[in-house]
Parts: sequence; structure tokens; C-alpha cells
Amino acid sequence: MNSIKNLPDPYAMPIDEIDVSDASLYKFDAWRPYFARLRSEDPVHYKAESPFGPFWSITRFEDIVAVDTNHQDFSSEPAIVIGDLIEELPIEMFIAMDPPKHDDQRRAAQPVVAPKNLVAMEGLIRSRITKILDSLPVGEEFNWVDRVSIELTAQMLATLFDFPLEDCRKLTYWSDLAAGSPEVAGGSVDQEERIAGLTDCLQTFSAIWHERKLEKNSDSAGALDLIRLLQSDPSTEDLVDRPMEFLGNLILLIVGGNDTTRNSITGGVLALNQNPGEYDKLRANPELIPNMVSEIIRWQTPLMHMRRTATRDVEFKGKLIRKGEKVVMWYLSGNHDETAIENADSFIIDRPNARHHVSFGFGIHRCMGNRLGEMQLRVLWEEIGKRFKNIEVVGEPVRVQSNFVRGYESLPVVLHT
Repeated sequence: MNSIKNLPDPYAMPIDEIDVSDASLYKFDAWRPYFARLRSEDPVHYKAESPFGPFWSITRFEDIVAVDTNHQDFSSEPAIVIGDLIEELPIEMFIAMDPPKHDDQRRAAQPVVAPKNLVAMEGLIRSRITKILDSLPVGEEFNWVDRVSIELTAQMLATLFDFPLEDCRKLTYWSDLAAGSPEVAGGSVDQEERIAGLTDCLQTFSAIWHERKLEKNSDSAGALDLIRLLQSDPSTEDLVDRPMEFLGNLILLIVGGNDTTRNSITGGVLALNQNPGEYDKLRANPELIPNMVSEIIRWQTPLMHMRRTATRDVEFKGKLIRKGEKVVMWYLSGNHDETAIENADSFIIDRPNARHHVSFGFGIHRCMGNRLGEMQLRVLWEEIGKRFKNIEVVGEPVRVQSNFVRGYESLPVVLHT
């Protein structure tokens, strides 16, 4: 694998050689000048050769919105990641489908994050956060990713699936396997381990599905969870009988409910430490928390890209994109586009119009759980402020090797009261 020392200078190479699919750029947090040059000189950029085959990069905010809202010309099938699916796991998921099938399956899962359910969940989220924060050591170093980011999101994901809380870390493990293979996103997960783990995920949830079917007339059947929601909708009531589609939608809901929030929880702590003036603002005015949450999600961009596939020959911004070619929307670049966001490379917690970002996507595939993720971050920072004067980062973060998930393996911190 590359190291930060031997990554090429993006301004010293021919522009057509720039390859923003290289996961090392994100492992070493070295991506900014690469996208800056593409946005400036070649915002619709063709890379003829890469480990993932040829692909187009869409790097400016307004162009990303244009592609994301045009599912007629730019299809989500067969995959929304830059890599292609492997034959051993030909999974399907509704985010990688077009209407009408996409709409039917999304509608089946949507009620779990309906406004009334979010209101009901806030108390549970706060109680979980309280318990986690109160268990942390003050004045001694620990890994924030493991003790807080993963623990909180794994517990909430278990709640959404009505999954045994004591086994909630399995959900995190499956999420990491799903998004971590070299073929999918340039990760380092072993293919055999990935297939074995995701097969276990499918078998576990298939057993849960059949148990819930038997329970549907029992008292417990009133509980709201994603499995029962899928069972109760005509378009997904037989999903368990389509195993690769069932697994695909499980992975979608697990990754969507885990990776995004978990890495924004860590990214927020890191951003405040890198920008101590913003941390001072937060301590002086906790009412900035909701706005800060949007800024964290923009700054972090937890899912860095989404892929589309051209359904026909399309002329886009003066470039001819051929039918069948991959078109990759780099949300990470769009969120740092100075033509759309003033001071885009700066972290500003009282930024005006902080919700103006592309992290959640646009159009029919806009993130289904965005309000739940925002609520978890808001409640977390409200409770942090009640307990700790400072979360001090005391070492360098270890970042995930991926061109899809902008994540962290560890972040060493010390709490101060």
C-alpha cells in the first residue's frame, strides 16, 4: 500500500493520471489538493484506467446535484459504489435500484424514521448516551471510536432491528465487512472473511425473520422494528425468500445506520480539536449544537461517493459520457467546493445555512435516516456539554482504508471536567 510519503503531487502530474479512487488518499487524509485541481481544471474528469476500471468523477457541488437528481440518465443499478459486485455475493439493495422497485422497497422501511418515532426514540437515545458517557474514565487516555462512536451506534442499530443488545457489536462487524473489501472500495478486508461474515449475517437475520413471523400475533409483535416493517409491506413481505436481495437491504440499513453516524461522532471531536476557536464558541453557546451537527456532517462527509451508471450516451458539461460508463459523484469534493460553499475548507460551527451540503445526497435516494443521525449527534453533544469541559485529542487518528467510507479505526482522547 502507498504511504503518505510516496503519494504523487497532484499538480506535478498530467491531470488525466489523477486517480481519486486510490483509497490511500483517504487513509492518509491527503485528498484535498487532488479534488481542488479537478474542480478547478477538469470538474467532469475521466480516468481511463484504475483498479475499478474506467470511471468519470463529478467533483463540483452543482454538478453532483444534477447527476443525483437525474435517475433517468444516471441509474443506481447495479451498484452505488465504485467497485463492481463479486459473483459470490451478487447482492441487491433498494439504494441500488431505480423506480418503481426502489420506491416500493424504500417505502417499506421508511416508517421506522417517521417523525413520531423519532420523537419516541429521543428519550431512549439520551438514556443510552448518558450510560455510555458516565462509564468513561476522566483524565486517562482511551479510544473514543471504540468506547463512544461504535458503542452508541451499535446499540441504536440493534434497537432499530430489535436485535439482541448483547450482540450489537456483530452489526458493526458486518458493516465493516460489507464496505471494506478491496474490490468494492479499495479496503483491506479478506474476501473469504467477508463472504463468511456476510453469510452469517444473512443466516442470523433469516432466523430472526422466521421467528418474527411466528410471533406476529403475540404481544411482542407490536414492537416497531425494520424486520417487522419489511414483513408487513406487500413489496417486501417475501424478501427472505430472495436471499441476495434480503442481504443487500440488510447491509444497506446496517451501513446506513452505523458507519455514517459513527464516523461523524468521531469526526466532530477531531474537528473541534483542530479548530480550538470553534470549541470555545461551542462552550460559550451550546445553542449552536444543532447548527454544528450539520457542519460536522458536511465537514466529515461520512460516505465520500455514490456511483451511477449512464443509461444512454449523455452530453454533460461538454463531455460525452457513454452508455454503461461509471459516473462517480464525489460528495467529499462537493462539500469542499468554494464555488458553492464559502470558506468550504474551514470548520465553522455557526456557519450560515449549514444544511447546504451534499452528504445526504439528493433526489429519490436522499438519505432515509438523516434526521435520526442528526438527532443522535445533537443529543450526544448536549450530554457531553453537561459533563466535560474538553475532549482532548492526544494522538493522531487512525483512518479507515476506503474510498467510500470516510471513517476512523481509533482516536486517542482524554476527558477533562
